[in-house]
Amino acid sequence: MCHMHPTRSAVDSADLQARICELETRLAEKNLEADALREVGQAIGSMPNVDEMLARVAEIVAKVTGTDRCLIYLLTDAGKELVLRGASGDVRNAVGKVRLRMGEGVTGWVAQQGTPAVINREAWLDARFKPVPGLGGPYESMLSVPLAGRSEIVGVISVRTDNPHEYTDTQIGLLESIALQVGGALENYNQFRRMEQRASQLRALSEISRTITSDLYLEEILQLIVAMTAESMGFKICSIMLLDREKQELVIKATQSKSRAYAAKPNVRLTESVAGRAVIEGKPVVVLDVRKTPGYQYPDIAKAEGLCSLVALPLMVKKDIIGVLNCYTAAPRRFSDEEINLLTALANQAALSIQNAKLMVQAAVLQEMHHRVKNSLQTIASLLRLQLRVGKFDSPREALNQSINRIQSIAAVHEMLSSESPDDVHVRKLAENILSATARGLLPDARRVRTEVRGEDFLLPSGQATYVALILNELIQNAVEHGLKGRVGTELVVNVARGENSVIIDVVNDGAPLPADFDLHENRNLGLKIVESLVRDNLMGEFSIFSEGGRTHSTVRFPR
Repeated sequence: MCHMHPTRSAVDSADLQARICELETRLAEKNLEADALREVGQAIGSMPNVDEMLARVAEIVAKVTGTDRCLIYLLTDAGKELVLRGASGDVRNAVGKVRLRMGEGVTGWVAQQGTPAVINREAWLDARFKPVPGLGGPYESMLSVPLAGRSEIVGVISVRTDNPHEYTDTQIGLLESIALQVGGALENYNQFRRMEQRASQLRALSEISRTITSDLYLEEILQLIVAMTAESMGFKICSIMLLDREKQELVIKATQSKSRAYAAKPNVRLTESVAGRAVIEGKPVVVLDVRKTPGYQYPDIAKAEGLCSLVALPLMVKKDIIGVLNCYTAAPRRFSDEEINLLTALANQAALSIQNAKLMVQAAVLQEMHHRVKNSLQTIASLLRLQLRVGKFDSPREALNQSINRIQSIAAVHEMLSSESPDDVHVRKLAENILSATARGLLPDARRVRTEVRGEDFLLPSGQATYVALILNELIQNAVEHGLKGRVGTELVVNVARGENSVIIDVVNDGAPLPADFDLHENRNLGLKIVESLVRDNLMGEFSIFSEGGRTHSTVRFPR
């Protein structure tokens, strides 16, 4: 019995020593895990953005697990793809370039199943394995663990070795602990980012809604809409195209992009464009990559500007489509139903704002036209009173004809304002209209007299144009009545010119000259009195009439 006690004591001592060694090993492993988690925690807290944080975590994981490289994939917002966002060692250049579908390869399988995958050797023989260019290899072992938050899987973290490697429970547990820590941080980040993005989107929607009751001009509203949409939704380019119903084309009216090539794109026909499909179908049209889509008309511009995905949304007021909101991304993007619904709401609010701005412009134009018509009627009334007071006519018909000519002169201005610019009138075209209507109506044999307007064309403000029309009518009528009618003259010319600070209108005829003793202030008829009054009081200019070289000149000069 005594001989057995030392043996039992030695056994107990060996067991104790082994137990101590085991505890020391476990303690070392726990210390290693604690150190690794502390380093990861510091990386999460100190890095300024997600990409830098993931790059640092990948380096830490490769070091503490003793593996050759670490890869971190994150799920896209749509949850259908994994994108490489962090990597260590020689594969860092692949970050952002590698994409895997859910279920694709070992990494996609881990994301889909939500469970780790352990391959100790000959990874390429695994049925789930898929070789990916740019990730090194061939490698023997893989350990992939899902990055899980509290309520969702946000990605996958994977370590690999070039040689066979037996992953211990400690290594697997360590990677799972790191994955939980990183997954929780990413979930918090994603939630914060979504909340921030949602707040930005709601601000954009609110800002666009506010334009409905604003007094902004249409161009300002369009620019605000594209800028707010691009900023709040993270688009590379946003543009608004309005519908030209007559030509069945879409015309770019606003974009927040500084790209001259994009802004200068020609109009696109409805039947030949992606944006046109949105109008024809009356619903959003989504293209994953415009650079590879046959129906997209300008792939060269898309490549040059770095454009990829496109969603085109009809701008609709009730059932009336007035244009399209185009939103481009810089990378492939599968738009979620929530994003499409939000963009549709933005497009609808934008359409209301655009329609309201157009109505405000129309109201302003109507008010301005009312003001102009009122002023024109007052001018006509003044001329009729002057005609009644000092006019001398052979018959009532003559008086009425002169009144009609004056009214038609004003009508010519309004017709040009309604058919061309609402603010300015082409002076040469105005002179041609007045000359044609007045001279040919008064000349008994219009074919005998050559009428012509000479000089450059330029614009006159509508107010000045009305007085110029009346003046031209009186001067042409005076030239016909006193120079050409019943006489041998063969030419009636209106010269228009502009100097640096003045406009010159000269009505010339080669008929009977002025009497030698003609004095404008003593020999004025009604027409010349009207001209002098309009030039002096309304145009702040000068009027003269003289004969020279066989021609009579009636010249008006007024400041621009």
